This record gives sequence, structure tokens and C-alpha cells, in this order.
Amino acid sequence: MKATTSILFYLIWSVGSSVSGQQYYLRGEVKDESGNALQNVVILQPRTGYIYKSGTTGTFGITTNALIDTFQFSFTGYKPERVVANAGDFLSVRLKLMPAAANSARPYKLLSLTKGMFKEDHRKWFAGDETYVSIVENHFVNAQKYPATGVSLNVDRASYSNIRRFITQSSIVPPDAVRVEEMLNYFNLNYTQPREKDLFAIQTKLTNCPWNPDNQLFYINLSARKLNLDTLPPSNLVFLIDVSGSMDMTNRLPLLKSAFRMLVNNLREKDSVAIVVYGGVTGIMLNSTSGAEKEKIYKAIDELTPGGTTPGESGVKLAYSVAKKHFIPGGNNRVILATDGDFNVGLRTEAELDELISQHRQSGIYLTCLGVGMGNYKDSKIQTLARKGNGNFAYLDNYSEAEKVLLKEFTQTLYAVADDAYLNVEFNPHYVKQYKLIGFDNKAGALSDTLAVIEGGEIGSGYSMMGIFELEPMPRTDTTVIEKLAQLKLRYNLPHDTVTREFVHNSYYDFEPFEKLEQCYRFSAAVAMFGSLLRAASLAKVLNWNELVLLANTTANLNDINQSEFVTLVQQAKLLYSKKRKK
Repeated sequence: MKATTSILFYLIWSVGSSVSGQQYYLRGEVKDESGNALQNVVILQPRTGYIYKSGTTGTFGITTNALIDTFQFSFTGYKPERVVANAGDFLSVRLKLMPAAANSARPYKLLSLTKGMFKEDHRKWFAGDETYVSIVENHFVNAQKYPATGVSLNVDRASYSNIRRFITQSSIVPPDAVRVEEMLNYFNLNYTQPREKDLFAIQTKLTNCPWNPDNQLFYINLSARKLNLDTLPPSNLVFLIDVSGSMDMTNRLPLLKSAFRMLVNNLREKDSVAIVVYGGVTGIMLNSTSGAEKEKIYKAIDELTPGGTTPGESGVKLAYSVAKKHFIPGGNNRVILATDGDFNVGLRTEAELDELISQHRQSGIYLTCLGVGMGNYKDSKIQTLARKGNGNFAYLDNYSEAEKVLLKEFTQTLYAVADDAYLNVEFNPHYVKQYKLIGFDNKAGALSDTLAVIEGGEIGSGYSMMGIFELEPMPRTDTTVIEKLAQLKLRYNLPHDTVTREFVHNSYYDFEPFEKLEQCYRFSAAVAMFGSLLRAASLAKVLNWNELVLLANTTANLNDINQSEFVTLVQQAKLLYSKKRKK
């Protein structure tokens, strides 16, 4: 009876405390069964519906008005745990990995998403021994029924340099190697420094569509703040280099050795580099070394020689282990994987690689992937690694590209200003009948998964994105009233932070004729047309190569070496694809 009275007294006191507004602070940590900290674990408080997330070291702190409360912990690939916690005690939670069968059912990630729409079938494409993820083109969407759509943001630009490699070798480009958003990313068009207090700047343009006079183009130009090189946090870099037999070609390992030497040249004393290799053996070629000891790092790079099989799994695991050992809280912790993607020992499929990298995604360690090679280049595998590893992806087809990615765009490639970034665009059905996102096409497998969700990407320092929608406008009778055409909401996390932030931009109906647009916008239309013709996309039915060559010539900034090269590439492609049609 005495015990019952005590319990009753405690319950009354607890409820009374809750009602009276007394605050408690629950502290704890979330780790896996091996004791590794898990970042961004979703912590649901069922009583209130509030959601929290664990930090970079797996720790969390939650303010609650109940001394004893229930919380649910969930994380991709792990079994959810429901825990009764006492705010007076430090809570330690251990999550268990799901069985392989459960992991294989994990939702796919999407590059763009309009909720509620039907998922389509797909085509398969083959390019010899090279592999590319099969993707499905976005189509027009009814704005009345689906006014909002989401777009993943990232700094990937591998597709353009890979396309260039095919065309300069007089080869037809595999359609699934063409990703229009990465082609636009390549040029970093119209960078605009954000206002002093903002991390981002957004500009929009509305104009007529050059390939369909009845439609309009809606441009979104997003720029991210440039970080000051002098104030950048220290870097803990691990070069993970494929030295297997397949890398024994001029445009593979020798090219990568030159690329890494350029990168090392930018490092400071407070930065550090370790080198892990996998090939005939997997091992540490250079322990973590200060960026001030450049000759020591150069020597380790120069001594790399190819040979053996490709044990990619063991290489990835060792590189992450080294990165964790030298982890810098608040620093730039990053594995830089350089490979042709031909993993032939250990994990081989995209699903297996997805599983491996997803386990490391929340560790606070980024992954940059550098693809090289031809003939057996595995674009699909490297793309999977980069996207799942909270990082970015570039393809190096020559020395100039290596210089562009690792020297000229050093901070954009290696320093993130935002994580898990995606843009939600909501159109006003009063102005827009239908809309179509150009590029950001999804993997066919993702579209067949009803649980698929949009995948946020990494945004680098000084990044500039040009996104394009084709719009079918509603008939307008009143041209004097200017209303909101669209609302843009950029959602993102700061690096090493679990709080989701939002940057809102309202775009009003302000039409500008195409011929009067700034040159960069007109040039981006030429890039989009080029991608569509190469993909044999639906847009290609109303395009022809002569129109594209003319637009490229009249809109490219010929003082810009990349835009000037684009014009040459378009002319080469015209001849190549014209021969294909004659055959």
C-alpha cells in the first residue's frame, strides 16, 4: 500500500510539474552496435509530435516539460527504437542494423519530385562495358493539380566532361550519360554574390521559349556565398586512389597523380592529407601529413603504380576509418575517391555500394568522387557513391579538366556551405497551366518505388545553379496586374548542423523577351537544347542542329574558354549526328 501511495504521489507530482510548465533537459547519444556515433538520427517525441535530430557526434539535447517521456529513434538502414527516458539520466541509445532484406527495401532518393504523380516505365541503354543509370525524362505537369515540385541541388558536373570525351572521339553519346542539370552546372553561370546577411542569392527570369513560341521559359539562378580562403576551417583529407590494373592508362592513374599534385598545392599548414590505395593490395601509403610538408606528399603520389584487382569495398572502408581517426570537429573532413569505378572485388552492384556508403553518410565525412577512364568507365557506380556519400562528382577527361575542378574551382569542389539542399517551387495556376522541369531526371528504379523521397545535395562555396522550367501559360486577359508567378523555398542544413533552414524567394510575373535577356540566360537555353538533342528527349522533336549551332554561336561568351569550347563541341556533334541519320 505504501509503495502504491508513493507511485501515485510521484505520478501526481509528475503531471503537476508538466502542467505547471516546469522544464527539463534530456541529454543523450545515439550510436550503432559498434559504438560509432550516428548523426542526423530522427528523434520523434510522440506526445508532442516534435522532431529532433542527433548532432555530428551522435549527441542530442531536448527540452521537455515532462520528467519521464517516450521517444522514438529512427535512422535509414537501422531498426527503429522506442525508449522511455528520464530527463534526470543521460540516455544512451544503440541502434541495430536491419537485415539485408530490409535494407534492400530502403526508399530510393529522387532528384526531382512532384508528389502524388504516377511513376513511369523506363528504357534501358547500353554503351559497351560502360554503365549508366537508366533515367526517365520529366514531363509536363498540371499546375492546377500539382502546383508544387521539389528539385535536389548539388554541384555535380561530371556529365558534361564525359559527353565531351565521347564527341571528341567521334562517338555517339549514350543517352543516359546526359544529365542536363550537370551540363548547366559546369559553366557556373551568372554568379551573383549574396547580400551581406544571406547565404544565398536567387534571381528568376520569365521569357518566351525559343523552341516553342506558344510556351515560356522560367529560369532560376541560385548563387551560394563564396567562403574566404583565409578563414576556411582546417581540412582532414583522405585521398582514396584506385591503383588497380585497369588504371594503367595515360588518362587514368597518371592523370590523377597530376590532379592530386595540383590540389596539394592549395593546402595550408593546418590542413592534412592521408593517402589510401586499393589495387593489388589495400593500404595506407601516407599517414596523415600537414599540408606544409608538400614534398613528402608529392613523393607519396609519385610513387603510386598500378596493378592487381579492384577491391573497392576494402578501400572505402579503410579510407573512412582513417578519416574518422583524424576527424576535425567543425572542420572539412572529406574522402576524395579517384577511380574508373570498375570494382571487381567485394561489393559490385549499385545497391551494395549504396548500402556501404549510406552507413558512413551521417559521420560528418564528405565524399568527393573523381571519375576517369574510358571503355569500362562505371559512371553509375561512381554517381551512386557521390550521391549517397553526401558529396559531389566530377569526371576528369583531360589535364585541363583536372585543373578546372581541383585548382580553379577548389573551394566549390571541396568546401560545402550547405548540406541536404533542395528547392521547392510552387507555381501560381492563375499564370501556369503546365510546367516541365528540364533536367533533374530521375533513376527509373526510383520512379517505380512509391516510397521514394527527394534527395538533398551538397552546395559548394561560390556555387551557381541555373535551373530551367518550360511553362505552358494560362491565357491572360488582364496584363496590368502583376501577381506572384511562383514561390521558391530553398531548404538546407548548414554543415555539421541538424537544423533545417529555409530561404524564401517570391517571383512575380515580369516577362522579358528572349532576345533582350542577359547573355548567360540565352546561353543556358542552348546548353539545355544540346542536352535534349543528345538524349533524344521529347524536346528534340521540335529542335534541329542548325538552330542549336546558331544559338550557341550568338549567345556564347567567346572570351570564356569553356563557352567557346561549347560552340566547337556543338559543331562537332552536329556533324557526328548528321552522319548517324544518313546511315
